[in-house]
Amino acid sequence: MYQDEVVLCGANAYEKKYYLNPDFDELPQSVKDELKIMCVLFTEDVGGMLELFFDEDGELSFRVDSDDGDLLYDEIGSALKIKQLQAEKRELFEELNLFYSTFFLM
Repeated sequence: MYQDEVVLCGANAYEKKYYLNPDFDELPQSVKDELKIMCVLFTEDVGGMLELFFDEDGELSFRVDSDDGDLLYDEIGSALKIKQLQAEKRELFEELNLFYSTFFLM
């Protein structure tokens, strides 16, 4: 179905927007809510833009970016926050990997 990476969701601190890929509308509402809260709080905390995406191997990954010259973006805090989320939300991310491999990589 997909050849490269697939964006699951993302948030943008500059535009104050959240995005969930409509291909994932079948996720339970509680999971969609948790992803939204997590992404929005991440960008409110460290700034910039956050994307959660599945790479070509079906593994969930994080991508963080910021506008050039954004002095408020916390690059170190961003890396630390990702490590924290990976530890705290490990079960959620494992379930999302399973969901993706089951419904998208078949």
